[in-house]
Amino acid sequence: MNQTLTVKTAFWVVIISILFALMVGSVPFLFSNSPFSETNSRSLSLLSMFVGQTFMIIPLFIFLRVRKKPIKEMLRIHSVPLNIIFTTILLSFGVVILLDEIDRIANLFLPQAELLTQLSSLLAFDSLGTAIILLVTISILAPLSEELLFRGFLQKVLEESWKDVTKAVLITSMFFAFIHMNPYWIIQIYLIGILLGYLAWRTGSIIPSFILHGFNNCIALVLNNASPSIESFYLWNGHVSPPFLALAGGVFFLGFKRLNSQVELLA
Repeated sequence: MNQTLTVKTAFWVVIISILFALMVGSVPFLFSNSPFSETNSRSLSLLSMFVGQTFMIIPLFIFLRVRKKPIKEMLRIHSVPLNIIFTTILLSFGVVILLDEIDRIANLFLPQAELLTQLSSLLAFDSLGTAIILLVTISILAPLSEELLFRGFLQKVLEESWKDVTKAVLITSMFFAFIHMNPYWIIQIYLIGILLGYLAWRTGSIIPSFILHGFNNCIALVLNNASPSIESFYLWNGHVSPPFLALAGGVFFLGFKRLNSQVELLA
């Protein structure tokens, strides 16, 4: 259906979409009267994130409309049974905890820089309004736009062009990790990108990958804002406690196994 759509073109569409998001996201700063105010700067940064993530997929949709491509088919916008949704949620619970521990281990070898400390402050829930904006932007808008762009569009084009799902998933995940421009989280982003790619391919829909992506971002936000209060039961010597790791591993294995069984029944 997208035989005339080349790999090079697909990558350019993704790059233009990301650059468009950055450009549109910078607009709020152009209308700031006090750019050097710390409070004002944080508000503008949050607004910039919200606007950028909202408009990221506009170039993609315009491209598909101009090329007269079926948007739902091109972006894997297909419904999935409720049992797959519930299994994805179960799987996501295990994945998020395991990735959290991987992040803590990575920090032993690559300590977080001042940039990440500033990011943690930016993502702090210092008011109800800020919490709502962050949850909507980070847990809904960002996962939705990125899944449409990467797993729905780019990976699908690579799969059909290369006839090699593994290669398509790995390359898409690598590009996905690269565009986040965060060397401190690149391993975690790459790993979750592979899982997201597998879910989208295995189920034929971006809904499961969106659920995992959104769940991961949401829990990361919650952990960022609840760190002191969870240390007594969730952490052990600066790492995820063994009981939680064991539970996460079991849930991940069970969820992964159930998901594949459910997909095979639908085939």
